[in-house]
Amino acid sequence: MNLERRRFLGSSVVVLGSTLLEALTTPLWRWQKSQTLHASVSSSSSSVSAVTFVDVGRAAGLNIPNVWGAIDHKRSIIEAKGSGLAFFDFDNDGWLDIYLTNGDRLNADWAPGQAPTSHLYKNNRDGTFTDVTEKSGLARTGWQTGVCVGDYDNDGWDDLFCCFWGHNFLFHNNGDGTFTDVTRKAGLYSAQVRWGSGCTWLDYNRDGHLDLFVCNYIKLDPVTIPAPGHDSLCQWKGIPVMCGPRGLAADTNILYHNNGDGTFSDVSEKSGILKVGPRYSITPVSYDFDNDGWPDIYVAVDSEPSILLHNNHDGTFNEIGVAAGCAYSDDGHEQAGMGVAVGDYDCDGWLDIFKTNFADDTCNLYHNNGDGTFTDETFSSGIGINNRYVAWGCGFVDYDNDGWPDIIQVNGHVYPEIEGHGIGQQFKNPRLVYRNLGHGRFQDVSSEMGPGIAERFSSRGAAFGDFDNDGDIDVLVLNLNDLPSLLRNDGGNAQNWIKLKLIGTSCNRTAIGARVRVVAGKHAQIDEVHSGGSVMSQSDLRLHFGLGKSEVADLIEVKWPTTQKIEKFTNIKANQILTIREGSGIVGTMKPNSR
Repeated sequence: MNLERRRFLGSSVVVLGSTLLEALTTPLWRWQKSQTLHASVSSSSSSVSAVTFVDVGRAAGLNIPNVWGAIDHKRSIIEAKGSGLAFFDFDNDGWLDIYLTNGDRLNADWAPGQAPTSHLYKNNRDGTFTDVTEKSGLARTGWQTGVCVGDYDNDGWDDLFCCFWGHNFLFHNNGDGTFTDVTRKAGLYSAQVRWGSGCTWLDYNRDGHLDLFVCNYIKLDPVTIPAPGHDSLCQWKGIPVMCGPRGLAADTNILYHNNGDGTFSDVSEKSGILKVGPRYSITPVSYDFDNDGWPDIYVAVDSEPSILLHNNHDGTFNEIGVAAGCAYSDDGHEQAGMGVAVGDYDCDGWLDIFKTNFADDTCNLYHNNGDGTFTDETFSSGIGINNRYVAWGCGFVDYDNDGWPDIIQVNGHVYPEIEGHGIGQQFKNPRLVYRNLGHGRFQDVSSEMGPGIAERFSSRGAAFGDFDNDGDIDVLVLNLNDLPSLLRNDGGNAQNWIKLKLIGTSCNRTAIGARVRVVAGKHAQIDEVHSGGSVMSQSDLRLHFGLGKSEVADLIEVKWPTTQKIEKFTNIKANQILTIREGSGIVGTMKPNSR
């Protein structure tokens, strides 16, 4: 571990520049070394308003339960994995809608009209949602695992890519509330049965068209999987359970290049991503981790080393996870990686990684050292205190708008059979919230965060976004074989904030890969528009920045991914939602909603 560096962080706050003038005038692409100064945004607990999360899912109209395998036992690993979900604005009205994946039962024989399907809910702008699945054309029955959002054809409407065990789907957004299955037309259909898990849209060659990275988990044949308890790989703490992933055949991932004409080409071999070989890959994310202007790819991998694919700027990638220090735990062990969150938690201008793992292990907090490597700060940061949960969806979320990204994590075991065995593990678990203390450390404040955090479920996917447009971040959670949770943030908007919707023109219309820097006083933050993440899920594509007590953002700087051009906006009033179009500046403003 880089002990000298962490001692330095422990005694000071890391932001950009030694003066406000320097913070305003130093462009984000020149961030090579972190510098220190006293932040204008206080991190003391006495300055933060009380924030709680309340589950308003039923009242909001989310009344369709998830169906995923048997309830009290699991014969196959497909029954345990679960799936993601999405917050996205499918109708471009400025309000987040909801897409819920769904599963199946093994050997189910559903009566006509009774089979579970995925669901699309339209935001009614009053705290409630309407199920518009039937009109949308998105209803599908099957084991749908992952979802990611992006406008692949640059027509101004965000499209859906959906991963399944079986065959994946690309749904084109027609702009009228309906979607069309264009999987075959786009060249994305494969006759081979595969287990697609997570996915992410990215423009890896910066040509202005979104490409697609898809994870494949296991080569699964339910007929040949051994029965629970068959051997040592089918037991957990002496309890017979379903088999896998160890002992089952891992699969390889796929990179599709967007041809710019509505079709895609498989460039997995050409790009070099197949050199990694088969892995139990679950969730991918794409960010510019080394600040070189090109999107890289990180993949959370189950029971094997996780993957970091460095973009070589020529259409190829090199896998550098082990060398970079973000493939294993701090003591060099393989972990059961599930979900991924990316954010600059110490505000030094470099994007860090949070990865969730299995029970009896901690999650990882990988600090970006700014030199192509990461340091595992799990224990020194304070998040290493919890190891009793199987952790899934996660996000860097500034829930109290103090300008420092906090962490929210959802949990749920995979073995219902453990109940009643007295082993200190339960199938249904509460959620966890870690508050960012502003000096490289976090505090577990879960017990203070209200009933939405304390309630117990076996959760999987989580998406983060401001569904009621009131200026604080809410959480959407998929619960295995239960109703979804919609955790409304109450109190987070007591401090100031700014939210940005970016629209590309030279770059992809969704502006995926665009990096934003926001300076308030002497405190600077960064984030990137991204697709996928958490665990097999999609969060709000808008970027949200807490401003603490600052009533203005002194500087908003946008770096567009294709041209690498910078646009700057100064003295922007807090507590509003801005729409920024590449080359045209601020083209729309929206005031926050008040309940």
